[in-house]
Amino acid sequence: MRIDAHHHLWQLGQFDYRWLDTEPHAPIRRDFLPADLRPLLDQAGIDRTVVVQTQHDLAENAWALALADAHPWIAGVVGWVDLRSAECEQQLLAARQHPKFVGVRHVVQDEPDDFILRPDVARGLATLERHRVPYDLLFYARQLQHAATVAARFPDLPLVLDHLGKPDIRTGQWDDWAADLSRAAAFPNVYCKLSGLATEAHWDRWQSADLARYFELAIEAFGPQRCMYGSDWPVCLLAGNYDAIHHACSLVVDRLSETEQAWIWGETARLFYGV
Repeated sequence: MRIDAHHHLWQLGQFDYRWLDTEPHAPIRRDFLPADLRPLLDQAGIDRTVVVQTQHDLAENAWALALADAHPWIAGVVGWVDLRSAECEQQLLAARQHPKFVGVRHVVQDEPDDFILRPDVARGLATLERHRVPYDLLFYARQLQHAATVAARFPDLPLVLDHLGKPDIRTGQWDDWAADLSRAAAFPNVYCKLSGLATEAHWDRWQSADLARYFELAIEAFGPQRCMYGSDWPVCLLAGNYDAIHHACSLVVDRLSETEQAWIWGETARLFYGV
């Protein structure tokens, strides 16, 4: 089974999508719903998916889970709870009543760089750890240094780095990003999504080779059993179509053994999220 472990869905008017109002995001300033994605998955040979939150809004959980109910190929929803709230555990338990609620994410990349280390956020992460609910780490490269700190503090919390910690491929960023990624990979509770790299490169002229060495280092650092494929659709459309994004990852992954490929294309995500 092949799983796309990272994509989004949105419907303008449902929630706050002001981030789409900037001119660079004009190509994706429209609705993106399951019917738009399914043909692309069929073309790429993807069987199941995991939807990831875009909103700091509990109502998005219910909206996404309803879509998952209507479309069985949506195997899981990574939603949101307010880690900073005294009601975090109550929110988490309510969300977990639905069997397809499989994880939590906060858009930390838009927060102050020390956000993930703050005491109120740490209390929320401890709640996730207590209930063994996976957490997606969405960092810019400058924040990636905190991944190892979080992993050490919460050794029983399953963590996954979205988009390899978003290295700045446009400028060829490498040394500090690679060091921080490797430090995070030293902790067995940290996993990595091979996703979201094309939008960190030059949108209109990137090539698969520009992404390959970042994919290769991540696979070397984490091993195939802690790496999973994600498209980051429809955000990825800013830099290319679904097939181009999938192909860029395939050029690296398909050089591995069949067993290693199976982990990255589906088995890692299946076990990490329990889908």
